[in-house]
Amino acid sequence: MESEKRTENEIFSELESICQSSGYVHAIAYFCFRDNTIGYTDEMNVDDVLRQYTTERLVRTEISTIIGLACKTTLDTTHPGPAKIQEYIDRTDALLLELHKAMMPPIKELIDPNKLSDPDFNPFKNGDMLRESIFYGGESAYNFQYKDLSLIKYKHDSKWFQDNKGYSVEQAWILVSSLGQLQNNKINKVFPALTEKHPNEWTIYPSFTFTAEELSELSGIEISITKSFIESFVVPESIDNNTFAALDDFNPLNAYPIIKVSDTEYLLFQNYSLVEAMYETPFFWFNDDKGYKNKAKENRGLFTEKFSEERLKLVFGENRVFTNIDIYKDKKTRVGEIDVLVVFSNRAIVLQAKSKKLTIAARKGNDNCLREDFKKAVQDAYDQAFSCSEFLNDQNYKLIDSDGNELTLNRNYREIYPFCVISDHYPALSFQARQFLKYNTTNEIMPPFIMDVFLLDVMTEMLQSPLYFLSYINRRVTYSERILSNHELTILSYHLKQNLWIENDVSMIQLGDDICADLDLSMLNRRYKTPGVDTPDGILTKFRGTTFGQIINEIDNLDDPATIDLGFMLLSLSSDTVNQINNSIDHLCNLHMQDSKHHDLTLGFDKGQSGLTIHCNSDRSEVSAPRLRNHCHKRKYALKAKTWFGLCIVPKSKRIKFGLELSFDWEQSDQMDELTKDLPAPQILSNGRKFNFRTKKRHGRKIGRNEPCPCGSGKKYKKCCLN
Repeated sequence: MESEKRTENEIFSELESICQSSGYVHAIAYFCFRDNTIGYTDEMNVDDVLRQYTTERLVRTEISTIIGLACKTTLDTTHPGPAKIQEYIDRTDALLLELHKAMMPPIKELIDPNKLSDPDFNPFKNGDMLRESIFYGGESAYNFQYKDLSLIKYKHDSKWFQDNKGYSVEQAWILVSSLGQLQNNKINKVFPALTEKHPNEWTIYPSFTFTAEELSELSGIEISITKSFIESFVVPESIDNNTFAALDDFNPLNAYPIIKVSDTEYLLFQNYSLVEAMYETPFFWFNDDKGYKNKAKENRGLFTEKFSEERLKLVFGENRVFTNIDIYKDKKTRVGEIDVLVVFSNRAIVLQAKSKKLTIAARKGNDNCLREDFKKAVQDAYDQAFSCSEFLNDQNYKLIDSDGNELTLNRNYREIYPFCVISDHYPALSFQARQFLKYNTTNEIMPPFIMDVFLLDVMTEMLQSPLYFLSYINRRVTYSERILSNHELTILSYHLKQNLWIENDVSMIQLGDDICADLDLSMLNRRYKTPGVDTPDGILTKFRGTTFGQIINEIDNLDDPATIDLGFMLLSLSSDTVNQINNSIDHLCNLHMQDSKHHDLTLGFDKGQSGLTIHCNSDRSEVSAPRLRNHCHKRKYALKAKTWFGLCIVPKSKRIKFGLELSFDWEQSDQMDELTKDLPAPQILSNGRKFNFRTKKRHGRKIGRNEPCPCGSGKKYKKCCLN
């Protein structure tokens, strides 16, 4: 007979009991080594990182839970013997699995058959369902992001740290970095040394212990300052560990992860917990200081804006990023403020920054608290971003910078992207945005992108090109309702590898967490200096040094609306299609170098809804420009396409001479019917379909000098394309 399913509280109670067993710390040490370390030999590769994504691995929130439960009583560090440690490990794995299943409410409680016909019914908005996503949704940040961004976040609070904690923000950064190095050094010594010990003595526990003297010596920070830092992240006596009585309760070991084992020895099981605490715990310190609370809040808001500004300047340059832009209806009526504005050709980003945290009540699944927190953290910021986006394209509203000067910018944007950026880890942010966010779109204003500073940091690190950055943003928000993923970084990693693209007949795709391993590896190399590759093998590497790659780089620098739109279209193509275009342009240029004649190719995309004509010649622009425009006009008409792009290439350098875009509704014309009746059919391409291009030649009668030019210019042939 099947045993009755236990409640979450019953499982949690048994877990607490085993965590407080004699010598359980040795089991915790094993879990931390097994699930938080990446082993590699000479160079780290994707397979090494993938071990962090096995289903047997405990997530950090689970490990933090067992650490918090163990610390509700005095730690017993006695080695209990290998059999007992294994018993602890097996039982803990089983209990945490059972706890995860118990957290999920029964389907019959979530899905009410009587509500299925209601279009507004969504069981995933239920607080009980969101609890699982919040607890198991993974981390927002890499550990090095918490550490490095803390230095920036608290830059203006350093004096407060010095006066109240006994160390500066810079010294805290050095000590955190040194402690990570110290523990890595110990792991690399302790683990190999096990071979020299009897199995009854095996334990990885010493890797996680340290003294203030060890840390002071390695960091070069004097011992008194080192001790002040360590003690500030030990649970204060004023906090009662026993308040941690349920999975969603405040766990003091998250905010204060360093454990004091004796007068001289300390214990840190998860370095990630310390860097996260360094980033988040000062919020509570500042709140307790009534005289500094408001100043700290002001500094926190400035950090989010300033950091977003600096990261976006890395992509778009100094002259395209603006901050604190007031929008005025008239001289006295201010209707909005843009925290950060990015303009690039006929595209714009309107960014609003927030610094609201998810409360404990919301983490427990309280529906009202979840919605209230989300409104303050995200919805309000989005509403502000949307209204400012509407004003951006309206010439009746003036844009005034922080110095009181009016910005003279393009006020006719084809696409405007509202960004909402929050400064802290907000569990299951993208999942909650999917359920709760109410947003609007127009012909110009795109769906919103909700993110934290950590995602913005990674995106601007990997996509340091306006075209690549905006191309990804475009598809990410366009597919917002068609992608399921636990984390935004997973979607970005997939894009870097495969070029994010969803066919029209696909309603939904789900991406597994392990896809993020490639991005993890690259970020570890870039920021943590681990030996390995710095860029995933994919869209950023595949066409590096090719003609296609050169064209994309030139489009980035031209900042011209016509070629920018062409660039977006090119970046949306499959790798096979791009390879064929690459080879074809090279072929055309080689033909011209052999015969000095004009050569071209025409390609159709999206089942004829769009297309591209490329001309390769050495003619003057006053000759080649009208020829390309007329050619594109005819091609667009013949296929009844919505848009058509033209590109003229200099044969020798393969650089862009100029580009154009035709975008207007199709209308039947007898004259155009006559002009296009002999046009050869273009290649019709779609993503994933290979094609075999060969330069096409028109076979027909010779055109007389005084006849109308076949390019459609209306001029005589002798005064147009003949020469």
